[in-house]
Amino acid sequence: MVVSQVPARPASHGFYAVAGRLLFIESFDPQLRKLIVELFAGWQLTPVTAPERAPDIRITFFCGDALPKIPPNLNHFEIAHSGKCYSDGADYYLTLRHTLLHLQNGNEISVSVWFTKLPGPGDPMLARATSFAVCAALRRFRLFELHSAGLVHPESENGVLIVGPSGSGKSTLALQLALAGWPYLSDDELLLSVVNGEVEARGFRSFFAVSKATALAAGIDKIDSSGQFKTCFEPGAIVTAPRKLRTTPRLLLFTSLSGEYETQLRKLTQSETMSRLIRACPWASYDTAIAASNLELLSTLARQTSAFDLFAGRDLLEPNHASNLLSRYAGS
Repeated sequence: MVVSQVPARPASHGFYAVAGRLLFIESFDPQLRKLIVELFAGWQLTPVTAPERAPDIRITFFCGDALPKIPPNLNHFEIAHSGKCYSDGADYYLTLRHTLLHLQNGNEISVSVWFTKLPGPGDPMLARATSFAVCAALRRFRLFELHSAGLVHPESENGVLIVGPSGSGKSTLALQLALAGWPYLSDDELLLSVVNGEVEARGFRSFFAVSKATALAAGIDKIDSSGQFKTCFEPGAIVTAPRKLRTTPRLLLFTSLSGEYETQLRKLTQSETMSRLIRACPWASYDTAIAASNLELLSTLARQTSAFDLFAGRDLLEPNHASNLLSRYAGS
């Protein structure tokens, strides 16, 4: 971001590129600006210093202002993290604790984000609200988010997506594969799009976040300073596996913790795969303006991949065990 000296302009503004789309980010609060810059440094967004065209997306952040009124008579429903969405089918408002988002469609997609107070150190609300804003805008350009890790089998170069909520073993498995030399996209969030009739995945968050116990078991003793329950680190400082920009997925894994020693896998039918993908992508149903395209992408992903339930056991913490186990499925 660059500081603007033009009157009536925000305290800071800047351009970022992702997947061929140009984002214009502006903030009216210097402290909030600093938090956004730090947050974006951990995401796979490319700063653009001198854009040659108008932005596709404008996201504006406000802090300390009274939240605007939500128009009456909008359809509304509950979402994760005690949030609520209000929509007329195209534009929508999203409330998250003391935060409000408003997305407006047009030639340029516009998202406004209001915080009633500045997020404190370690408060996940900044990342959560900003991720909602960026992903909501990108969905208008057929770029759909998936809460998933992404890696690439080093020999076949087949993409592997590991899907699961926090605490399901997703990041632990991704870390073990990266330590074994598998190129990686992300341990947590991906952007999906259809390219030449197939789904392509690209990383969205660049850092890894794993439990302290998992980090110590993997020989990582650097704990982040936020005081949170997870260790956050840039993988390049820990593993030698290269980062990949994108991959074509061929293997899907839906993780859960088994509580047992031995990891088990169960093959899924295409119907079961689609059902799990829809559960993992609630906005494919919530965001009605792009729901048809989102569901079509998920259907394509279910067809082009082999999918398994993976019941993660403690054996995944053994060096190279995860790599040896999954090479049987990702290597062909």
